[in-house]
Amino acid sequence: MTTATSLMAKDNGLYLETSADALDVIGSGLQGCVFTESDICPDFFDLRNGTAGDVFQKFVNYKFKAAFVIPNRHNLGERVTELIRDHKRHTSIRFFESVEDAVAWLQ
Repeated sequence: MTTATSLMAKDNGLYLETSADALDVIGSGLQGCVFTESDICPDFFDLRNGTAGDVFQKFVNYKFKAAFVIPNRHNLGERVTELIRDHKRHTSIRFFESVEDAVAWLQ
């Protein structure tokens, strides 16, 4: 069984800033990864720039499981809150309020 530490983006030197970073994540050898707010650039969820959409599409295409821990999701705006709701049962991308819940989903 994979440990929680090995699933954490920061423990694997992974950071999401551009859509190209998704390929680094996919190529990391992990089957899935937990991203906290400190593992993604502040503009990641500015949906106008398209970064989140591009990253999510790459994860879906490569069947990579990504868990995003966003405890204060309502601070990100209405559109992001809607995006999070839309991914509630997604097979590749889900949002959680705690690392423990994210790790449990990945395991």
